[in-house]
Amino acid sequence: MSVDVDTLKKQILELQSQLAFQEDAVQSLDRALAQQQDEILVMRRQLKLLRQDQLQQAADNGAGQDGNPENELPPHY
Repeated sequence: MSVDVDTLKKQILELQSQLAFQEDAVQSLDRALAQQQDEILVMRRQLKLLRQDQLQQAADNGAGQDGNPENELPPHY
């Protein structure tokens, strides 16, 4: 009977060790995900600003209404 108790104790210790490792891994992944989300938000803001700059430059250069240089009016207009 004591062999079974010892085996169960070892199994419990192994499960506790695995649980601690998994909790650490989940926390690490959570931190990485939060950091990536912050980076994505920054990149979205930067992309929005770049798009606004691009549209402004296109308007300043006389490009078509859609910002496409192919729709640009010739200089004599």
